[in-house]
Amino acid sequence: MANPKRKIVNKKVTPRMFSPELIEMLSHVHPVTPMVIYLPIIGYLMYIATQFETLTATSITLLFLGGILFWTFIEYVIHRYVFHYEPKTYIGKQIHFLSHGVHHDYPRDPKRLVMPPVVSIPLAVFFYVLFYFTLGEAVTAPFFSGFVFGYVCYDMIHYATHHFSLRDNKLFLWLKQYHLRHHYQDEHYGYGVSSPLWDVVLRTTPPKIEDKEKRGKKLEVSG
Repeated sequence: MANPKRKIVNKKVTPRMFSPELIEMLSHVHPVTPMVIYLPIIGYLMYIATQFETLTATSITLLFLGGILFWTFIEYVIHRYVFHYEPKTYIGKQIHFLSHGVHHDYPRDPKRLVMPPVVSIPLAVFFYVLFYFTLGEAVTAPFFSGFVFGYVCYDMIHYATHHFSLRDNKLFLWLKQYHLRHHYQDEHYGYGVSSPLWDVVLRTTPPKIEDKEKRGKKLEVSG
């Protein structure tokens, strides 16, 4: 279930988190920032991919799609095992709150719904180096492009689910409702934001409300 101790503020407010003005400012991110930073990189790497004689148009496309798929898995893993890890120490709890807890307390904060570049850029470099030395230069170009494109889509979808009605698009409206169930129904389910794929595979799809009620009744009877 959602944390009963959590006081959710459903207003478009941005709480101050850091005393130093510079750090506080760096924690505020405009929603288009990921696109401005990463779309040119994606375009450049896709161009580089076409320069390798070993890669065909089909292989470039498949590697790009493979990168997107791998991103959805990393998104799930980070959200479930890093953002929702519950530390026991005071410092650990503070770090957890700064990294993700504040988002559950202020889900409509307009300035902290996309990852700050000071965090996303080092992570992007880490994954690029990882792919480069495990997959090779040629494969990395389109695969990493798809991976980063998946990340950008994740950030945009995440922002949209919290700030746009999305009523005109059935798919995005469904994603919005799916993600908000994670926030307001049970935060131990629904870790996928841009895709529910890994929730389905790993059985963390949010139960329907009627299913939860039936399960609760069964527990009462068995108790």
